[in-house]
Amino acid sequence: MSDTAKLTLPLVQAAQAQKHVTVNESLVRLDGMVQLTLVSVDNSAPPGLPSDGDCYGIPTGATNEWSGQDGNIALFSNGGWIFIAPNTGWRAWIQDQSASAMFSGIEWVPGAVTMSDNGAALVQKTLEVDHILSAGPTSSAIGALPASAVVYGITGRVTSAMSGPLTGWRLGVPGTDNSYGSGLGVSAGSWVRGLTSSPQTYYTATDLILTAEGADFVDGQVRLAIHYAELLLPRI
Repeated sequence: MSDTAKLTLPLVQAAQAQKHVTVNESLVRLDGMVQLTLVSVDNSAPPGLPSDGDCYGIPTGATNEWSGQDGNIALFSNGGWIFIAPNTGWRAWIQDQSASAMFSGIEWVPGAVTMSDNGAALVQKTLEVDHILSAGPTSSAIGALPASAVVYGITGRVTSAMSGPLTGWRLGVPGTDNSYGSGLGVSAGSWVRGLTSSPQTYYTATDLILTAEGADFVDGQVRLAIHYAELLLPRI
């Protein structure tokens, strides 16, 4: 046996010379895989200037130095790439998506909470939208609610105060302008935490509508976070 079973860490062999080389490679792999963080899972080619210790999830159709390594993890160390095959169920933090992910055996699935043998999954996500208010009685964050999403609720902060004589604002969707709160504060730091009374499914991308109370919007900015779930289909 020359490697360990799960992380394929190279083992020192009997009477081996230069033992430190093997031990050091094992430590490098452990350093990369424990508390695994992947810079990205979407890059099909190696980055131009990787840093030592950077890890990437290699997608299908990889090129250049990653050619033939689809599905593997690329770990940059000492000027070159080390490739490690993840097992189904491994978890990682995806840095450029700010999301945890589970490996399906083929790809990394951000937000996966549960997963079947054939990749069907319950995925939970939080999507942030920075919305600059348009002047007028309402201001819409177009398509902010994703399609086929089961929305648990909306949270948010006023990041730039809403000026003018308005006394508050409401947050809702087409047809129900206060489904996620009313009488909300206008000063910087004011917050909203609107829970859907029963988880609501939006089958198409849906606008979030902010409605001014007491007077029209003049300016301001809010950061809204949509907390939702998706159901992924099994593979054929």
